[in-house]
Amino acid sequence: MDPSDTILSTIDYARLQPLVRDAIVSGSTPQYLIAALEAKLKHARVVEPEQMPADVVTMNSQVRVRDLDIDEVETYTLVYPSFADIAEGNLSVLTPIGAGVLGHVKGATIDMELPYGFSRVRIEDVHFQPESVGQYDV
Repeated sequence: MDPSDTILSTIDYARLQPLVRDAIVSGSTPQYLIAALEAKLKHARVVEPEQMPADVVTMNSQVRVRDLDIDEVETYTLVYPSFADIAEGNLSVLTPIGAGVLGHVKGATIDMELPYGFSRVRIEDVHFQPESVGQYDV
């Protein structure tokens, strides 16, 4: 998907900018992930949280994703790195899947760059999105 297909809330946009800057400084995040997030931030349509469509993956959304290469389905909550715990289903936005699904709608297919090549996932469902229930400060 093109980064211009991305929709971000003003809150997520404001929180992701320093996160990306910190990731650059720390050197702990692969460059291809930083580049993907920078492209999303640069080209995204940014909307007020109250205007966010309910089928868009935002930070702290719970999303069901199908890996189209191996036909496996997983459910994750998209979180900031400090809250990541894959055993609990909390997926960092600084992972290929996390960065890939952020800002895209249910049904979208995303081509993701990985350390060993590329992979494709489809957003099967957005089970929960904070903005859709008026939670703007999570």
